[in-house]
Parts: sequence; structure tokens; C-alpha cells
Amino acid sequence: MNSKLQDAGMDELFRGVLSLQTLEECYNFFEDLCTITELRAMEQRFEVARMLDEGRIYSDIVRETGASTATISRVNKCLTYGTDGYRNVLDRLKAQDE
Repeated sequence: MNSKLQDAGMDELFRGVLSLQTLEECYNFFEDLCTITELRAMEQRFEVARMLDEGRIYSDIVRETGASTATISRVNKCLTYGTDGYRNVLDRLKAQDE
């Protein structure tokens, strides 16, 4: 956990996210909370993480997602050296798909 990020307000936000129960509730909450641009950026980074996890190469990821190589590098750094946030979600989604 990133101690620089943690505070009471962030805890409350994340408790709110954890309370969401359906995709529709997620869409409604995040559409109210974020701009479309912010949501699309998060979607893109998550897609990059998924593709990196599959072993895809940067040039394919750039072509298919439109992400910059800087974004891909940042996501790759998080996958390799981060707090396992991407890893936890990717692994859980894979398990649900099986």
C-alpha cells in the first residue's frame, strides 16, 4: 500500500467503491466521479496491463490501444515492481473466466 496515498478521505472513497454491487452501479458511480477522458485513460491502462500480462509486445499494444510507449512502460513497471494491484485484479478476472 502506498502510505503517501492513504488518508481518511481515500479510505472513504475506496469503501464506497467496494460497496458497489453491479456493473450498472459501477458505471453510474464512475461516470459521476470521473470525466469520460479519465475513465478512458484508466480503461486504456488496464487494457495495456492485460496485454502485457499476455506477453504481447509494445508495438502491438501501441497499435491496438493507441497508448503511448511511455504509458506502456509505466504500466509494465507497475506490473513488475508495483504493489500487485494490477496482478490481483488480472488474476481474479482470469479465475472468474475459468
